[in-house]
This record gives sequence, structure tokens and C-alpha cells, in this order.
Amino acid sequence: MATIKRFEDLISWKKARELVRTIYSLTKNKAFSKDFSLKDQIQRSAVSTMANQAEGFTRGTKIELINYSFIAKASAGETQRHLYVALDQGYITENEFKKAYKLAEEVQKLIQSFIDKVKKGSLSGIQHKVVVKKNKIEEFLEKHGFKIPKD
Repeated sequence: MATIKRFEDLISWKKARELVRTIYSLTKNKAFSKDFSLKDQIQRSAVSTMANQAEGFTRGTKIELINYSFIAKASAGETQRHLYVALDQGYITENEFKKAYKLAEEVQKLIQSFIDKVKKGSLSGIQHKVVVKKNKIEEFLEKHGFKIPKD
């Protein structure tokens, strides 16, 4: 398994980006674009699937990564609910609905799979590594007679 170094490496983030492109394309429809509230809500929920994955990844802790991943997953679900409204209002076709709904569902599954892998992993995150490294440096300095001021 390849090491994920950036949020852009996440398959779930790439698929969420595809969802955003799809939603923005659908909302360019003349009738849809006039429903400012629904257009705004569905775009924001789709974008949230990308944004929360990126934010959780860059926060650097396992707990926050998992938390923000769950938020991203929920945002994909919210996008699905807005798709029902768009379908019921005649803003999108049944085929467009199915394609976008399936894409949002795939995003949710990928995010859940990622969450499961992160939960099983033994690493605590980037911030944990920094603290451990700092502690080892402090131990080394103290061992060699240096006093470290405490905050």
C-alpha cells in the first residue's frame, strides 16, 4: 500500500472532486440555477466532502482526521438528499439523478473504508511524531547536563 503524503493522494478526495464537478455541471441548468437556495446548498454540501477531508488530513492528528472524514461522509449524504429535491422539482433528469447519487454513494463508501483503515492503524498522526521527537531531544539534552526551561 502506498503512503499517503497529501490529501490529494486520497482516492476518496479525488472521487469527491468528481462529485463537485458533477454537481456544478448540474446546477448550471437554467431552471436549477434560478433556485438559489437549493443550488447553494447542494454545491456547498458537495464541496464540503472535499474540504473536510483536506482539513482533517492537514490537522495532523488521527482523531481529527477521523472526525473530519465522518463530516465529509455526512456531507456526501446531504448532497444525495438535495438531489432528491432537484429531481422532484424537475431540475435534473432521472438519469442525471442516478449518476450523481451513485457518485455520492461511492464517495461515502470510500471515506468509510479510509476511516476503517485509519482506525486500525497504529500511527497517531503528524503532531504525535513532532511531540515524540521533541521529547527525545529533551531527554538527550537533559542526559548531557542541559537544563530545559519549562513553560
